[in-house]
Amino acid sequence: MADLYKFLASYEVLIYIVLAIGGLFSFRWLWRSWNEWQMAVYKLEKEFSSRRLGQAAAISVLLVIFFCFEFSMASFYIPGLPADAFLTTATLDFISTPTGTLSPEMMTAFAGAPPQTAVVTAAGCVPGQIIIDSPAAGDEIKGAIDLVGTVNVANLGFYKYEVAPQGSDTWATISASREIVVDGALGRWDTTALTPGDYQLRLVVTDNQGAALPACIVPVRVLPLQ
Repeated sequence: MADLYKFLASYEVLIYIVLAIGGLFSFRWLWRSWNEWQMAVYKLEKEFSSRRLGQAAAISVLLVIFFCFEFSMASFYIPGLPADAFLTTATLDFISTPTGTLSPEMMTAFAGAPPQTAVVTAAGCVPGQIIIDSPAAGDEIKGAIDLVGTVNVANLGFYKYEVAPQGSDTWATISASREIVVDGALGRWDTTALTPGDYQLRLVVTDNQGAALPACIVPVRVLPLQ
């Protein structure tokens, strides 16, 4: 379904053009078939005209239905969908972690990852467009925290923030949103389920065509609550 939503939203104008061209031909055919049916005198001629009229009417009705479907989906239904509806990658599951916690599978993978020394510099961040301001690179954090930063790009589709042990490519999605944020709250992250150590916090922005922009990665250290 994600592919269908993306297709209907991305090619909305093209779909309308194709339907309009098809409508011109079908309604012209319907009009000519109607005139032929009215002018038909003989029974056999009347049957042929009636058959062509029915075919033209059926195609015209189908085009109207397709137009109404595209208009309702693109104008009312798709804009109200959550960000995860546009994801096609099976490894991402926003619904399973709505409060900013990690799944048991990810916790098992993280538990065996030994703490490493964090590199206290952020990477890939673009001030004013894609950046995590808090926590900053090298910050020591614990418990539940609010992420503060900016996601302000043209044609925004959605953004998500993820976490992985330092030096690992095993990323777990914490949460996501479709709203533009400027120097504000990106979301909340509960670190209590993580094994204390060094981690990478990643902010990934995807445009409305499904293309991911360079990620902003901030190294942080998670401390135990006690």
